[in-house]
Amino acid sequence: MSKQKMYILDTNVLIHDPQAIFSFADAVIIIPMIVLEELDQFKTDNFQRGRSVRAVIRSLDALRLQGSLRDGVQLENGSILRIVVGDSSQACMQTLPAHIPDNYIIGVAVCLQQSGFDVVLVSKDLNVRVKADVAGVIAQDYTKDDVSVDHFYKGWITLPVPAVQLKKQIPQDLIAFTETYQFSPNEYAMVVSQHNPHIYKLFRYIEGQKFKQVVPPALHWGIEARNVQQLIALDLLFDESIQFVALLGPAGTGKTFLTLVAALHKLLVDHAYTKVLISRPVIPLGQDIGYLPGTLEEKLHSWMQPIYDNMEFIVHLANRSQAAIAYGEEDQHQMHDEGQDRYKKYQKQQRQQSKRHSFPSLDELVHRNKISLEAITYMRGRSIPNQFIFIDEVQNLTPHEVKTILSRVGEGSKIVLTGDPYQIDSPYLDFLSNGLMVASQRFKGQKIFGTAFLEISERSELSKLAADLL
Repeated sequence: MSKQKMYILDTNVLIHDPQAIFSFADAVIIIPMIVLEELDQFKTDNFQRGRSVRAVIRSLDALRLQGSLRDGVQLENGSILRIVVGDSSQACMQTLPAHIPDNYIIGVAVCLQQSGFDVVLVSKDLNVRVKADVAGVIAQDYTKDDVSVDHFYKGWITLPVPAVQLKKQIPQDLIAFTETYQFSPNEYAMVVSQHNPHIYKLFRYIEGQKFKQVVPPALHWGIEARNVQQLIALDLLFDESIQFVALLGPAGTGKTFLTLVAALHKLLVDHAYTKVLISRPVIPLGQDIGYLPGTLEEKLHSWMQPIYDNMEFIVHLANRSQAAIAYGEEDQHQMHDEGQDRYKKYQKQQRQQSKRHSFPSLDELVHRNKISLEAITYMRGRSIPNQFIFIDEVQNLTPHEVKTILSRVGEGSKIVLTGDPYQIDSPYLDFLSNGLMVASQRFKGQKIFGTAFLEISERSELSKLAADLL
């Protein structure tokens, strides 16, 4: 067995993906005993980490019935799983204290390498990989679910054509492009003039050589897309046949705002769903909402502050739009000219009518059970039918966590995942391996899925400069 490939798995790899032990074919998979000790510390955890640990332990328990885990158990993919015990790692790592779990794992790698095996230490921990390199051991990230940072699926392409073609229903060059480019269902083509990028038509690919021209949805609230990428997002959000939408992009591109607009419109105007469910990971704030101070309502408000901020802006725009429609400036000037008394009476009537038709606040919709704000932790085990499900900041979730969420979607529901893959708070995730990017890549080609990468910021000039300069 000399020079056989060996993969030593760190604890964080098994927590990241409970099925990691089955992801390496025709090799020897090594789990140091200290890893089992670390897993044991988390097995009673009520959150995703605990569920991942319990899944790993169940897999190991099933495998031990097939043979000795110490001697090695044959896996279906041709690999052998072994659990390494003993203190030999300390002798191999005299320069580092072996009582530290990371050093123990590196020591196991060093010992096996000295015994003539081709060893690779697999860890999601950057520092472990650095220390392993110093110790002379090859170390790598767990990259099963990685997406190429240069070639990830954006959900749209840009196709320059002669301006005269934009006068046709379907540009000839777009049809010709299907012969050399393989479109995915619900992928968008921004067909722009070769000489003026501000002149364009937007098409969504259906199948074969069929495209649907995209037009802005009819909104009642004075809200519209500010750029072509936002128009793509709105088209996906308003199409009820697309059950799963992923919106990716940096801060300020409108992901949360547009999703809330679509959710509210579908709930209050179109009555397409019975309820809107909104959730966000609480990774930056601790492992659970219970760590936040105050009552449950106060905790939810703090945890959902970005949702409240966007909702307040939508309410402001909607109320202003409704007021503008109901009371034109010319009517106000006319009433003012006819006398102050009548004008004051008119103002009173205006305020009363505006109050009756005002857009409901988020708290009011929550009170009416039209919107629910929930922790992702409590979504497990549920089936959620006939709802518009909105999960924000999904870049902080693992692919396994996203899989758990998507499996909760019931009949008649639509789920939208949003996030910024450039701003990740989880220590073991990055642009390539986070659940949002992986899910977007895996669902590419499915007719019920659509994604859009938004890269044009619509925030203030200061915000844009801060993003570019800092």
